[in-house]
Formats: sequence, structure tokens, C-alpha cells
Amino acid sequence: MKDQDIKGVIKERYGKIARGEVTFCCPSCGPTVTDQSLAVGYTPEDLQLVPELAVLGVGCGNPTALADLKVGETVLDLGSGAGIDVFLAAKKVGEQGRVIGVDMTEDMVAKGRGLAEQHAFSNVEFRLGYIEQLPVASGTVDVVISNCVINLTPDKLASFKEVHRVLKPGGRILIADLVTAGDLPPDVRASAAAWADCLAGAMEKEAYLETIRRAGFSEVDVASEFAYEAPGMDERLRGKIISVKVRAFKSR
Repeated sequence: MKDQDIKGVIKERYGKIARGEVTFCCPSCGPTVTDQSLAVGYTPEDLQLVPELAVLGVGCGNPTALADLKVGETVLDLGSGAGIDVFLAAKKVGEQGRVIGVDMTEDMVAKGRGLAEQHAFSNVEFRLGYIEQLPVASGTVDVVISNCVINLTPDKLASFKEVHRVLKPGGRILIADLVTAGDLPPDVRASAAAWADCLAGAMEKEAYLETIRRAGFSEVDVASEFAYEAPGMDERLRGKIISVKVRAFKSR
């Protein structure tokens, strides 16, 4: 599939999720979006801190839990969706801090902005843009987080280079994402549905970590990982998909 075709499929799918036309989970399915969110690492207390409509069940982890966010920091969330991680980060950095969410789906950005206004989150903003071309000034961000999003871009190196660009010297990342143990079948890689399901674009684990290093990061470390299993998963994929949380730093 061409890059623009992939982006079109993903934008259409996530636009429908934002509008409530479909539900979706990546990577762990449960009866409700709350169940899905709890399954990937959010706590009931976390979910009480954010607007209910920001919880869509589309992540594969809880990056704010391991990002060690501090009061006053500026945080960037890649692929912010309706804002669950933006709002959690906003609580952690306080009024002295700032959180920016970037998403390529217009409906998601509109939903996040509306929730921020309705719930008086004055220290957050949502911007429309691609993670390969972030609408963020260089050297202005302390921490970058992301939740099951970088696997959706065909150009992961460009995305991580952009992350490196916007971080301040000494800045850090905490990325929750899906990677693979070995390669996936060619028909899965070529499947539009598998791209939208966060599977076809997943990179082999060691190659993923090396891509982060190639973008300029140091101290690249897997903070946690677990095997991804979902109801109805193609049997050929069982044992091949891994949810990881990766921490890394930009040199001072």
C-alpha cells in the first residue's frame, strides 16, 4: 500500500471512532472501553481524572504511568486521539506545565478541543498534524509520550527524528507501541484493515529500538513488555505481537 493510502484508511477508521460510529481496541479487547483501558494499564483512578468521552480504548499501554512527569514540564502526545493521555499528563504537570496533543484526524482533534473546553483544562491544546512533520517548534518539549501510534506510520525513522527535533536537550520519551517478534505474513503487511488495527505497520522489536537510536536517542530501554493476544486474532500472529513501553533520552 502507498503511504497516502495507509493514512487515508487510518484517518477514516479513527474518524468513525471519534464520532462514535464504531468501537475499536488496540491491542486488548474487552466488553467495554473501560475494560479495554484497564487491560492495558490504566487504573480506575486514572479514568476518573479524565473526561469520560476521552476514553476510547484505542491504546496499548499507559505511557503517563512510566514517564515520570513533573510539575511545570511541557509534554507532547503523539497521536493524541480524544485526549486520555493529554488529560492525564495535564493533571501531573499542573497549571505551571503544558500538554500538546497532535493527531492527524480532524474529528479527534475537534473532540479533544471540545472536551478540554468543557472540562476547563486550561493547560492543554490539540493540534492537527502528522507525526512525521510535527507542528511543534524545535527544542521546546521536555517529554514526548505516545500510545499505540508510531506503528501506524510507514516512516518510523522520520517520526522519531521529528521527536528528537522538538525535544529540549536532555528531554525524554516514553512510547507505548506494538512491535513484532519476527516478520509478519506478506498478506497481513499488505492489508488495509491490519494497518488500521495497529498490526501491519508494527516493526520487528530490535529494528524498532535501533530506529530510535538512529534518530539520535541514547539510553534506549524497554521499560516493560507483554505478549499481545486478542480474540479472533489470526493464528499466524499468535506469539508474534508484543506491546512494549520504550524509554529513551536526547543528549544534553
